[in-house]
Amino acid sequence: MPVHSFSSLSSTVATLRRAGCVFAEDEAELLHTTAASPDELAAMVERRVAGLPLEHVLGWAEFCGRRFAVDAGVFVPRRRTEFLVAQAAGLAPDRAVVVDLCCGTGALGVVLAATLDRVELHACDVEPAAVRCARHNVGDLGRVYRGDLFDPLPAALRGRVDVLLANVPYVPTADVELLPAEARVHEPRVALDGGGDGLDVMRRVAAEAPGWLAPGGSLLVEASERQRDAAVRVLRDAGLAPRVVDCEELYATVVIGTAGAGPVKAGRVT
Repeated sequence: MPVHSFSSLSSTVATLRRAGCVFAEDEAELLHTTAASPDELAAMVERRVAGLPLEHVLGWAEFCGRRFAVDAGVFVPRRRTEFLVAQAAGLAPDRAVVVDLCCGTGALGVVLAATLDRVELHACDVEPAAVRCARHNVGDLGRVYRGDLFDPLPAALRGRVDVLLANVPYVPTADVELLPAEARVHEPRVALDGGGDGLDVMRRVAAEAPGWLAPGGSLLVEASERQRDAAVRVLRDAGLAPRVVDCEELYATVVIGTAGAGPVKAGRVT
């Protein structure tokens, strides 16, 4: 059963704080409620102190109010990406064909599928660990493929995709070494490094997206605030009608490219 000893909890908080964990109290509570024995708790605390992401230590991450399994070496879904899913939910028809590229844990596609009335869900990732993790999380909600971007998707999806979620890596190569060690060391570089200006993978996705999107279908990608103008050009050059929506609370910038639609003004959510 979970370990709840107050003295043990206090000791864990102190240990985590010495290791530099900013939210030591919250993390200690999660570790204590997840561990099934004192030995397991000790092992989990040791892994966290060694610098592993909390989600890898716990074995799960919370995203949009749901828990998703997160295996070692798999990209952890960020809270700011909840904004991307919310935008997708507002665009999708109740009966939608959804593709989740660079799916990681599969959390984005699963949440969107749970939000809509009826979804045909397809997800893919190039990382074997991510594919295994996503297959566990997606279950019978959809299919998960291993491969590079669109390569493993069934050809029958061409021209049918209503929502294309592409949480592509967008950190410029020179900035990867500036990321916290939790990400830099323990998450796959392919999930972080977006090339020279951070938009290399986005360009590849945008170039192929029009061939997969249904009329009026949308590609949704995340970018940094400083990349927004360049990201808009990437989607426009690919033949999509771009717009940008920001969420100041989550520090999130989502660029949306719609097939077969006219230009739309940018928006901001506070």
